[in-house]
Amino acid sequence: MKLARRRLGALSLALPALAASAATTLSTSYPTWDGKQETVRYATPDAGAPLRSYTQSTTMRVRDGGKQEISYAETDGLPSVRSGNLAFDALFALAGAEMKQDSVSEIRDGSYNGGKAIACDCFETGELWHYVWTRDLSYAASLGLGMLDPRRVRNSLEFKLSGYRDGARPGAHVAGGADGLQIIQDTGSGGSWPVSTDRVSWAFGAEEALKALAPDERKAFAATALRALSNTLENDRLAAYDPVDGLYNGEESFLDWREQSYASWIAGDLASMATSKALSTNAGHYKALTLAAQLAREQGDAALADKYAAWAADLKRAINQRLWQADSGMYSSLTAGHFDGAPMYKYDWLGQSLAIVTGIADRKQAESILAHYPHGPLGAPVIHPQQPGVAIYHNRAMWPFVTAFGLKAAAMTGNVAVADAAYDTLMRGAALNLSNMENLEWLSGQPMLKDRQGQRDLSGPVVDSRRQLWSVGAYLGMVVGGVFGVQTTDDGIALRPFVTARLRREAFAGSDAVTLNNLALRGKRVQVRLSLPPAARGDGYYEVDAVTLNGKPAAASLAWSALDTDNVIEVRLGKLVAGQQIKRSVGAQPLAVDPAVYAPPEPRILKLERGTYDFPTLHLEGAGKGVVYNIYRNGKLATQHVTARTWADRRATLPGHGESDNLCYSVEAMYAGSGNRSHHSAPVCLGGGVEIAAGDQRVQSSVAEADGRIAGWGAPAATFAVRDIKVERDGNYAVQLKYRNTAHQVNLGISGGVKWMTLKDGSGAVVAQGVVALPHSPANAGPSWSTPLKTALKAGGYRMELGDFYNMSYLQSNATYGDAGGVKGPSNRFDIHGIRIMPLPRGASAAGGG
Repeated sequence: MKLARRRLGALSLALPALAASAATTLSTSYPTWDGKQETVRYATPDAGAPLRSYTQSTTMRVRDGGKQEISYAETDGLPSVRSGNLAFDALFALAGAEMKQDSVSEIRDGSYNGGKAIACDCFETGELWHYVWTRDLSYAASLGLGMLDPRRVRNSLEFKLSGYRDGARPGAHVAGGADGLQIIQDTGSGGSWPVSTDRVSWAFGAEEALKALAPDERKAFAATALRALSNTLENDRLAAYDPVDGLYNGEESFLDWREQSYASWIAGDLASMATSKALSTNAGHYKALTLAAQLAREQGDAALADKYAAWAADLKRAINQRLWQADSGMYSSLTAGHFDGAPMYKYDWLGQSLAIVTGIADRKQAESILAHYPHGPLGAPVIHPQQPGVAIYHNRAMWPFVTAFGLKAAAMTGNVAVADAAYDTLMRGAALNLSNMENLEWLSGQPMLKDRQGQRDLSGPVVDSRRQLWSVGAYLGMVVGGVFGVQTTDDGIALRPFVTARLRREAFAGSDAVTLNNLALRGKRVQVRLSLPPAARGDGYYEVDAVTLNGKPAAASLAWSALDTDNVIEVRLGKLVAGQQIKRSVGAQPLAVDPAVYAPPEPRILKLERGTYDFPTLHLEGAGKGVVYNIYRNGKLATQHVTARTWADRRATLPGHGESDNLCYSVEAMYAGSGNRSHHSAPVCLGGGVEIAAGDQRVQSSVAEADGRIAGWGAPAATFAVRDIKVERDGNYAVQLKYRNTAHQVNLGISGGVKWMTLKDGSGAVVAQGVVALPHSPANAGPSWSTPLKTALKAGGYRMELGDFYNMSYLQSNATYGDAGGVKGPSNRFDIHGIRIMPLPRGASAAGGG
């Protein structure tokens, strides 16, 4: 690992100062990864106009046949910037113009309402995406749009809430109010929730809208927000929470294209993804809990506030106990799923940044994360290390909104090197592409990098939309909340500008002040002027020396009541503070599969058997040259740096010494040189447990078995039970359904199976119960195993019963959805092939992963 006190020096912010305010043109050049130069030209007919218009052109080939020159203008309804640098002013105006383009009166998506328009004064997601998705909207609002247009954000957030549809009755164990108002988990992996559980990211956007709405509007939205958050949190507690390790299950937030950021085998076993734990998604649950606690206390429900505050404190503790990796100086981005459960040596910039900005990470951890997360010459990738043999989208990519969360984390912590890299990434991307793009290849900064490796076309980004909403929010927030430091609070505004020495020297060299004009906050108009000290050599950021409000001395935090209808705030910057200067720099050629930035493919366990002296013996399929193997037993590291393809576990429990316990193994590959690690192999267990087929006489079902399966089971009133399940020894066990769910593709839909499983002892007493998920199955594969219900059992006989719960198809918002679970009614059905009861590894908990 290389920790550099200075960023790679070949590139700079490349926004030279415009010394004369009357100048009307500016050209700036950017070096490229392949030794060339690209030039961006800006022009305005009147640099002195109160509202300017701009023309911007680029020599770089833009995405999908887009124009090489565009025009746009500042508008009276949005803020503008005067910095003495035409490029800086223009790029802020470009983001404002794109925000206006994304502000629509109707939205549409081919999967909803027959493709016809849906009335909504909302934000759409981008040039290629004319709908509203929960996470895109919420992160965009959190970064900047919640402050700049809180009403439209509120409208959009309310569009992402839904109660139950007419005639849909969820199962008896479902929590929350009768109407079921909750946050929508959009279509996705395995049929959506609870394979994906980051709908709680809604809270990030709601928090910012609540800060900026006028008091009466805030009060109404706060009541709605608490009701929706409470129903969501209570049901997520049932369907996604692991009470043993204290974390929430579910897919990584935003990294929702399985093959891009998960093991190659995961698309065929989405139940294992459903039981993995992700840092980013758990940070979303933490935000939802803290916001719900705050709103409950405001609204006079102290008991509910105390409950959610306690849940949040417990979750923060669990994230730090379970996911913090002292040896890497960062949080693991995700754990493996059930029967493994180990935190993996995989990292994502959104998760790390959210841990910092939410306060999950303490100061020392935050400094460590910012120093250790890798940056390429053009910025930070969204994941590290990169996936081999996978095209560019989340893999091998920079996403501006993720960069912006990294900037927020860096500014909070005072890491100048990381902040400068983020400023550079965001400004360069908008300049060269003439838009705030969805994503860019991370080592070249290109909107399309051609990459053919053998017979594989790995070019990308596979999709790349202009004016992507969260990228627009990122840019606006970078300027308003980052450079000028204007941040709304529940009580007013805080002023926390983060102007680095490099930003001062390169972007604002021709000015002694930069001004943000026409910022509207709660019906008040605000102008913020940053008075800059002389440019200085070296690195650091400038402390706030003094603040005045309308000519009078003021604090850096201003109450809403202190603001007049029109306000002039002057912030004088003073002393240059060194801050943190450490940033990890990595480099590779964009088209080279370099172990410095890539992980090896994950290995595969070909066979697990009892070998010589009955030692468990693994036979591995290799993962390439320069690779060693780390082997995990029951989710704990058993040995490392293995070079052989066969390995015997001489420390495992021998027969006769606890043979009722199970042994489950997984393997990761690691490049011996760089230390970059693969995902884990699919776990393999010695004790396969006992299977009971669907046609067994112990099976009782309201739907008859035929040809070895019970087809289409899952109607709300359907019954299914298995009696006389024999447990020979006391211990911990997992019960799973063998099933197929072909309602939709593995990457789409709202029809993942979500049912309530109950296990009763011989007297009829309930000994275990909970939600099991049965995600969509691959089209050409055989039956899969559901997520497990884990429990401690005494020797004896048991009965398993299956009842209804609910999935996203039960919500009114999906009544017009065109595929399974939509216009034809809710879909929560699948084929049952049998069940399995399997002993858990020794020491494994009675619930939870691994």
